[in-house]
Amino acid sequence: MAADEFFVRAALRDDATAIARIFVDSWRDSYAGLLPANYLVRLSEVRQRLLWTREITQGGPHDGVVVAEDETYGVIGFASFGPARDKAVGYDGEIYTLYVDPNHVGRGAGEALMQSAFGRLHADGFRSAVIWALKGNPARYFYETKGGRLVAERPGAVAGKPVREIAFGWGDITPASGARVR
Repeated sequence: MAADEFFVRAALRDDATAIARIFVDSWRDSYAGLLPANYLVRLSEVRQRLLWTREITQGGPHDGVVVAEDETYGVIGFASFGPARDKAVGYDGEIYTLYVDPNHVGRGAGEALMQSAFGRLHADGFRSAVIWALKGNPARYFYETKGGRLVAERPGAVAGKPVREIAFGWGDITPASGARVR
């Protein structure tokens, strides 16, 4: 495998440390200016490691976590997914998180993680999927180029600050749908 290649696999308990680092780094990178700086600075890799260890080891029957792993750098991204949490939007599956280490953005890991999550959701019987993001998050352009349609918006709060969340939906995540599931 060349240094610029990676593979996607199911997350293991030992991946929680790398996932926590990527989560914190991605939030600080993506949400600077959208969320209070003091909140982003206080994000804790230790706390995130504990949360992700629990998510990996105790997820529900349809919940999953996958990682993109590079032979040289280790885990460079992750995604978590399962049943849609907001059924009113009209999608049965959801990608809860999709983050790539800011140092590895642009290598295709985000698309590979999305495809893997869609494929695993489809294998579990889900036919559609949604991803929620903070309005203003530059990832929205990635979701749109991958076929996501803006389908909903709702109010939320992070660190006591009112925010707007937007949802991108894929009405058909079957491999033949053009969602580029592999």
